[in-house]
Amino acid sequence: MEADQNIDRFRRLQGSVQGREVEEKLRRRSSNTGRHHRRHGSMEHLLGLLKVNVQMGINLAVRDVRSSDPYVIVKMGSQKVKTRVVKKNTNPEWNEELTLTVDDPNLPIKVMVYDKDTFSFDDKMGDAEFCIGPFVEAQSQRTSLQEGSYPNGTVVRKVQPDRQNCYAEESCIVWKDGMIVQNMALRLRNVETGEVELQLRWVDIPGSGGLSSAS
Repeated sequence: MEADQNIDRFRRLQGSVQGREVEEKLRRRSSNTGRHHRRHGSMEHLLGLLKVNVQMGINLAVRDVRSSDPYVIVKMGSQKVKTRVVKKNTNPEWNEELTLTVDDPNLPIKVMVYDKDTFSFDDKMGDAEFCIGPFVEAQSQRTSLQEGSYPNGTVVRKVQPDRQNCYAEESCIVWKDGMIVQNMALRLRNVETGEVELQLRWVDIPGSGGLSSAS
């Protein structure tokens, strides 16, 4: 019960400094499987953490007089995290890492861009959607890549654009700095123009079910 409350609190604080602090506390507590057996058990449904680095927007739509004040919301199931607002820029650079907990890798990731308004509702600037299935599957190759001393930039898998994933171009899952990451450019829907570039990386949670429980 207490662990579930901790997880809920972490989800509410994702993408913030407090969220990262709670993440670290959650890690420390979950590693002590002896004294906190019940807490450990309640985390078994979690597969890990998905780190979404929202890097930049390209040629976003103008929603104010000459520009926009864009920010990005990333959703997975009931979770929702967002970036800061970049003022007066249709090619913003956020370079901001957001965190989602993953218990069902089949849930789509939804990306929504908004223009921040002070005296009215925020304007929509397009949306996109993609699946993390290929990225999660690629994580099974981490051990072989580590043991094989593969160089940075080794391509693990390529995902082609289609009507479901909103990719603007081929997305590469690569080996980088001891991790498997996925780089992607998403073409925004329901808007006249705009793309958003993201990078995904995976973080295991000690004491959780892990990716092996999803297979």
